[in-house]
Amino acid sequence: MRIGIDLDGVVFDSETTFRVYEEIFSIENLKNDNIIDRLEPKYQKRYNWLNSEQEMFNKKYLLQAAKESDFMPGFKIIYEKLKKLGHEIIVITARGGLIKEMKDTAIDFLKKNKINFDKYYWEVDNKLEICKKENIDIMIDDDYKIIKQISSANIKTLYFRDTNLKKLKETKYIHEVNNWGDIYRYFKTNK
Repeated sequence: MRIGIDLDGVVFDSETTFRVYEEIFSIENLKNDNIIDRLEPKYQKRYNWLNSEQEMFNKKYLLQAAKESDFMPGFKIIYEKLKKLGHEIIVITARGGLIKEMKDTAIDFLKKNKINFDKYYWEVDNKLEICKKENIDIMIDDDYKIIKQISSANIKTLYFRDTNLKKLKETKYIHEVNNWGDIYRYFKTNK
């Protein structure tokens, strides 16, 4: 099976780390509560920040948070099990689009931990396009908008939903998972 996989919030615990720094930035730099939608996965939509404030956050915290991130609990062991089962795993990520060094940080971290995906797509704006090009059987992502887009093209998705993100109705093409154990169960019970 060809599995497409996002990095941030799926392989790396970076989304949680980003949210910590978003709160620090909002409280200490902007000195206000400007959350407009807690269910939004990306800070650009979660907060009512000006473009200049977003740029300030990016420069001050984004790379630092990426460097502090680790693997999601259980990722390494389940990754190895999926590879032993013969699955091909292709990274499809936006990482590197805002800050180029974030891509290098990810590459270095993956190499250091001996994780070698079958193929990599960095700085991706349209994940559906890559899923189609690569004949992805199932895509794992944590952004509900991307899940909706990909599933609407009849590609199966695993919505790696953190507790603070929007809930989606499960369908033939959308299945919610909350951890890597859930992902392993899905692949073992849905052959």
